[in-house]
Amino acid sequence: MLTLAFESSAKAASVALVGDGKLISQYSQCSGLTHSRTLLPMAEDLLKNAELSLDRVELFAVAQGPGSFTGIRIGVSTVKGLAWASNKPCVGVSTLEAMAWHGLAAGGYICPVMDARRSQVYNALFKIEAGRPVRLCPDRAIALPLLAGELKELRSPVFLVGDGAELTAAYLKEQGLPYIQAPDNLRWQSAWGVAMAAMDKEPGDAHQLLPVYLRLSQAERERQERLAAAEKEQ
Repeated sequence: MLTLAFESSAKAASVALVGDGKLISQYSQCSGLTHSRTLLPMAEDLLKNAELSLDRVELFAVAQGPGSFTGIRIGVSTVKGLAWASNKPCVGVSTLEAMAWHGLAAGGYICPVMDARRSQVYNALFKIEAGRPVRLCPDRAIALPLLAGELKELRSPVFLVGDGAELTAAYLKEQGLPYIQAPDNLRWQSAWGVAMAAMDKEPGDAHQLLPVYLRLSQAERERQERLAAAEKEQ
C-alpha cells in the first residue's frame, strides 16, 4: 500500500511516502514558517520528485496528537481535505507511537517525551519486540517525578526520543536513573514514523478523523478557571 504521511505536531514538519513498509521519500522542514504554508507544497514536491501522482496514493496518514494544538489542527485538517477530495481512506496515529519507531535500532524500552509545559511531558512507554514498538501504557500528560517512578521499576535504561528528551534526561540524571538520549537525527518527530504506525490501524474516512489533544488548551483552562472563580464569588 502506498501511504502519504504527514507530521506537524511540533516545531518541525515532515511528509513521507512509504510503500509496503519501505520508505520511498521524506521531506522535512524546520524553517519557522507555519505548517499551513509548508505541508502541502512539501507533499507536492515529494510526489513530483518521486514521479508519482496523488492518484497513486492509497492511504493518507497523520499524527493526530498529542502535541502543538495548532500544529495538530493543521495536519489533521490537511489530511481530512485530501481524503475527502479524493474519496480515499485516512488514518490518524498517536504522535508518541510514531516517535517510538525511531527506537528500533536501540531496542529495549522506548520513552517518547514531548514538552507539555506546566511541569509535565506528553508520554507513553513502548518496548521493541519482533521488530516493532509494543505499547505498554496509554498516551498521557504526566509529571516528571511520576514518570521517573515508573521508569525506576523497569530496572533498565530507556531510549528517550522527542523534544522533551533533554528535559527528561536532566531529571533522570538527577535521580540516578539510566537512560539513552536519542541523537538529533532520531530525536524529532517524523512522517516516516507516522506511516509505520499507521500500518496496523483500521483506516476510516475524513469524517472520522479527529485531533487528540489529551488536555484542554490554555485558553480553555483559563476560561474554566474564570468560571470557577465567578461561581465562588456568588
